[in-house]
Amino acid sequence: MTELPFAALQSRPATTTTDLVYRKLHDAIVALELPPGTKMSEADVARQLDVSRQPVRDAFFRLSERGFLLIRPQRATLVSKISEVAVRQAAFVRTALELACLREAIKRATDSDLAALEDLLDQQKGAIERDASSEFHDLDDAFHRKICDISGQGFAWSLIREQKAHMDRVRRLSLPANGPRAYGEHLDIMAAFRKGDVVSAEEHLTRHLSHVFEMVGIIRGRHPELFEDAGA
Repeated sequence: MTELPFAALQSRPATTTTDLVYRKLHDAIVALELPPGTKMSEADVARQLDVSRQPVRDAFFRLSERGFLLIRPQRATLVSKISEVAVRQAAFVRTALELACLREAIKRATDSDLAALEDLLDQQKGAIERDASSEFHDLDDAFHRKICDISGQGFAWSLIREQKAHMDRVRRLSLPANGPRAYGEHLDIMAAFRKGDVVSAEEHLTRHLSHVFEMVGIIRGRHPELFEDAGA
């Protein structure tokens, strides 16, 4: 039996049990608390989250549709291995959405918006100095999310968050070594943002998000067991 890394759920108004189970499992998979190849059981998850099996079954189905669980009839359900194809597709969608938000954010940003972005960068620097890789990952997301909020298209982050989950498993494996480079790239984006230089900001953001392609090759070489076969 796989012991899962979380406690029973606490329900919230207007949120279904299936949604809560899905988010718990999704976040644990993306954070590699449930690494690729982990065996999953509806009964075990239902027991540990103190819910019935039906919302767990529904959450499993949603996760399988998004490529995070491999459901095999009469065999154990497994956390899917990392797919390079899924990572590349996620990066394509994320880059398109974030570039659109960045262009609009540069036009709309106020002094307080700029200060908020600078504060997030200061916090990122502190996380790197403390070697707090998980904290840096969250602050990295906060920086990108803030740009979406400034653009007036905050809803875009929900789409990006869902799409980039396949990238995030690679990003988690790249930390803490990749943190300083990511921080430096954020500084480059911010410098262009502050000047109102849309072209330069777009170039820096595109380069920043494209580094996942380099990382996936390096990490696959170190952890081949976590990845699908090239032809899968």
